[in-house]
Amino acid sequence: MEHYAGIDDVSMEQSSLCVIDKKGEIVLEAVVDTHPDVIADALSPYEATLKWVGQETGGLSPWIHKHLRAHGLPIVCMEAGHTRAALKSMRNKTDKNDARGLAQILRTGWFQPVYIKSDEAYRMRLLLTARLNLKRKFLDLENAVRHSLKAFGIRLGRVARKDFERKVREYLQDDPVMTGMVEGLLTARAVLWKEYLKLHDLVVRVVGRDGLMRRFTSVPGVGPITAMSFRAAVDDPNRFAKSRIVGAHFGLTPRRYQSGTSVDYGGRILKMGDENVRHALYEAANALLTLKRGKDPIKSWGQKIAKKRGHKAACCAVARKIAIILHAMWRDGTDYGAAKKPMHLMQIAA
Repeated sequence: MEHYAGIDDVSMEQSSLCVIDKKGEIVLEAVVDTHPDVIADALSPYEATLKWVGQETGGLSPWIHKHLRAHGLPIVCMEAGHTRAALKSMRNKTDKNDARGLAQILRTGWFQPVYIKSDEAYRMRLLLTARLNLKRKFLDLENAVRHSLKAFGIRLGRVARKDFERKVREYLQDDPVMTGMVEGLLTARAVLWKEYLKLHDLVVRVVGRDGLMRRFTSVPGVGPITAMSFRAAVDDPNRFAKSRIVGAHFGLTPRRYQSGTSVDYGGRILKMGDENVRHALYEAANALLTLKRGKDPIKSWGQKIAKKRGHKAACCAVARKIAIILHAMWRDGTDYGAAKKPMHLMQIAA
């Protein structure tokens, strides 16, 4: 008899657990502490017959997944958006019912597995996230200062980052009240910028020490942030059978809606997958099309699209092309611009 287990609400303290048999009958329902060893002990009576153990994506998912895998359990991480659509059919939304629903989804096989990345990939992702958070907070404070000064008719306009604090102090030198109010914001802004530069330099050093990411930066428009973002998001190039799938994985392919014979239209890109990676690839494409000097086949291709569809559409297309090229370079161990091997040589090498 096969069994299927669903784990829902993997929270800081407790999680809901449900085990069903092949017919869909419930054989176990429990609330257990959120720890891999406790969950493994609860599932131990069914260890020999468990076909799947499923959990939704979440903050603790990588930790739970790796430790349950080490216990020998057939754990699978389920795409939250997919399972949410299936669980909407249930009348009452409770952790207990969600665990039942996850187990039923596993039994039917109608679920989308999520790849769990390596610890190295998660470390790089956390580094990029910390850098981005500091930059966002820094910009929030800078915009708060700009907005405060508008009430007095002071419009800073375009000011170099290094001259921003001096410019603000010059405008407020005769107003001690406003100076005292803005002083804290300027101090916090300076600290955030200093710490942001430290993390940015760390990203550059990590990319410089990694041979793969150094090769990524040889692609026009691709800098350290794009190289590390792509490296951390893909983790294993063998996840994708073909390089062209990578563009769809990051939501850079056109959306389509078709129903019957009268409704069939496309739209903007899907915008699925990792938003930060998609943004980094878009920025790389924009830099290639606007800042890159000289001739380049990708730039020429993108410029042709820009003339027909506009600059934004061209950036999306070039971003997708860059993702495909980076994956092919990683998979084949080649450099950007390297000549393709003749087919007979590739067959001999194989």
